[in-house]
Amino acid sequence: MTVTGYDVERVRKDFPILQRRLAEDRPLVYLDSANTSQKPQSVIDTLAEHYSQHNANVARAVHQLGEESTAAFEGARDKVAAFIKAPSRDEIVFTRGITEALNLVANVLAWDGPYKVGPGDDIVVTEMEHHSNIVPWQLLTQRTGATLKWFGITDEGRLDLSNIDELITERTKVVSLVHVSNMLGTVNPVAEIARRAKAVGALVVLDAAQAGPQLPYDVTATGADLIGFTGHKLLGPTGIGVLWGKSEVLAALPPFHGGGEMIEDVRMERSTYAPAPHKFEAGTPPIAQAIGLGAALDYLSALGMENVAAHEQEITGYALSRMLEVPGLRVLGPTEMVDRGGAISFTMEGLHPHDISQVLDSYGIAVRGGHHCAKPAHRRLGVPSSTRVSPYLYTTTAEVDAMIEGLHQVRAFFGVA
Repeated sequence: MTVTGYDVERVRKDFPILQRRLAEDRPLVYLDSANTSQKPQSVIDTLAEHYSQHNANVARAVHQLGEESTAAFEGARDKVAAFIKAPSRDEIVFTRGITEALNLVANVLAWDGPYKVGPGDDIVVTEMEHHSNIVPWQLLTQRTGATLKWFGITDEGRLDLSNIDELITERTKVVSLVHVSNMLGTVNPVAEIARRAKAVGALVVLDAAQAGPQLPYDVTATGADLIGFTGHKLLGPTGIGVLWGKSEVLAALPPFHGGGEMIEDVRMERSTYAPAPHKFEAGTPPIAQAIGLGAALDYLSALGMENVAAHEQEITGYALSRMLEVPGLRVLGPTEMVDRGGAISFTMEGLHPHDISQVLDSYGIAVRGGHHCAKPAHRRLGVPSSTRVSPYLYTTTAEVDAMIEGLHQVRAFFGVA
């Protein structure tokens, strides 16, 4: 499949770091975008302009700088709402990242409210989750007496839904799962699972950290109640994330943090709280980071997420086909471009992932070695760790070819037959 009108070489010119030369004057081949994406010049310029021309706190000052900063910050909220097709801008809560977004939800569900989790309730996750979508739910069950259950993974790296009726029952209070796996690349049938969860009255929470950068996103179409994603994987700055929630769900949830700006009134006896989203945004928010995220979404929208998704499919398919030619290489996860995203984790017989990564780095090729915050998925597939290649909208076939040549050099360096 060829992406009509998508010029990856032109796109690359927007990313200054991709022009960098590394040790021994080697060009940078960046294949670690599932970890963090690189930033276009427009995002870098937006951050610099904010700090140099408009820096002030939001929602507090009535002077010109404060008004400019507030307008840009709230404008970023509008951009996020449009990007994910949220019905209302008031459904967009800014957090410090998706980890905070998921912890926000898991924590407040232990407190009073119509969605409160308690003894006898079940929380359902999956075996392919990032630790950020496992540990908060483990903590919730430990605090409340609820039970944690999970969908397993097939040998091909897809969700095993054969026991869905046993896992999602009248006892289920929350179903939380990843939309696109950061390790396996699997695109999960979230709408189908959401329908089953909603049939028993469960809340549906999605981790869209990888889906947001790769897919045209429509929060309503997912069937979820709450969705989190993070800015730094979307060409934006670190330190900014988003929690989207249905208006009625956010209104019913208690606040997470207490402090300035999340209040309606404060008396010594008690406080009342602002409506969502501000109810969940105590203190000084990540102002510049949100504005930078808005600039990143402007960039992605100008490219067209349909074009981004098509390029991701094309380049990932090419990488998979080339990687499967390497002797002794095992892909962890789907090997065909059906319901598959851009992260490709793999092992090589007789080689440690860190050794693979280090040798590739000596050729200027940046990949990830480790467990990718997905230890249960690795354990299920019988390996302690893996190497991960994750192309993105600026990746070329020449870079994939360089990585393949690097893998052959790895084999030669360690004398693997």
